Amino acid sequence: MGYANGSALRNRKVLVTGGCGFIGSALVRTLVRDCQAHVLNIDKLTYAGCPSTVAEVAHLPGYQFTRIDVADSTALEQALFRFGPDAVVQLAAESHVDRSIDGPAEFIHTNILGTYVVLEASLRYMRSLPEESRDRFRVLHISTDEVYGALGLEDAPFTEQSQHRPNSPYSASKAASDHLVRAWGKTYGLPVIISNCSNNYGPYQFPEKMIPTMILSALHGQNLPVYGTGENVRDWLFVEDHVSALLHMLTAGRVSL
Repeated sequence: MGYANGSALRNRKVLVTGGCGFIGSALVRTLVRDCQAHVLNIDKLTYAGCPSTVAEVAHLPGYQFTRIDVADSTALEQALFRFGPDAVVQLAAESHVDRSIDGPAEFIHTNILGTYVVLEASLRYMRSLPEESRDRFRVLHISTDEVYGALGLEDAPFTEQSQHRPNSPYSASKAASDHLVRAWGKTYGLPVIISNCSNNYGPYQFPEKMIPTMILSALHGQNLPVYGTGENVRDWLFVEDHVSALLHMLTAGRVSL
């Protein structure tokens, strides 16, 4: 697959948090393999973070990995200043609705506190840069359309101007992180870009997600789980198409106002 503007990232330095997760690993593989960018992958390696997802690029000279909890301010800031990125992509997140209902604390820790730590470290780093590098620096925050709540079958699609109406601890934590990112942009002048994607699917997706669950259940002759009445509708985005959009945001995206 070709990626628009991928050549513009050649030899650029990109720090990716959560780069061993589903979307993060897809972005890391593409940046290193196809764009010839230099990537520092920061991941805590929780249950959903697996180093095998980036194995195909782990041996390449453009790839580095550091195991860090994104909410560890000292470790994160040290890694950021040591690497010296042109952009930070914040993908580290807890991202499962059911898990957030059973145990919301981890979602608060990673999605809210972790995002705050990324913003503070990025701001200090940006302020240390010479003017030319500062003007080029970006923080790209990846969120979810679930911050906007739920749609009825006859409702118009969400837009970036839709009201935030989260319905679960997960979506509430991501909505809070969106607000923090916007506030750091407005208050401190941090050049941030916010992305609210729909449900992703594709290679290396963790088995608890809907499409892998359905496929694995069918392969094993098990009943397919149905939520509610089975009349729910979801929008799906292939993860590599999402990555293509993220690359475009990194190279041509407008700073969020």
